[in-house]
Amino acid sequence: MVFWMELLIIFSKTTQTIKKRVTTMSILVNLDVMLAKKKVKSKELARFVGITEQNLSLLKSGKVKGVRFETLQKICEHLECQPGDLLEYRPGVKNFDKQDLN
Repeated sequence: MVFWMELLIIFSKTTQTIKKRVTTMSILVNLDVMLAKKKVKSKELARFVGITEQNLSLLKSGKVKGVRFETLQKICEHLECQPGDLLEYRPGVKNFDKQDLN
């Protein structure tokens, strides 16, 4: 009985921790849209910016907490765009899946 109570307490604490990590992000990253518009491959952009393809992929999916201005500047330089073309503010939108916006 004690084992089950301890397990329940651990599960409860884990669930609370997970809930704290899931936050609503109102900034959407539209880098994939700009890459398609400009017909630029991710590999080419990553090489120009000086980041790995994996990090560029994380940026495209919005799974990053921040981006350096230097990185943003190089992306804009290569894609010939403005930061506002890449980032969009939508209050209360989760940044996990853009398909939910349609």
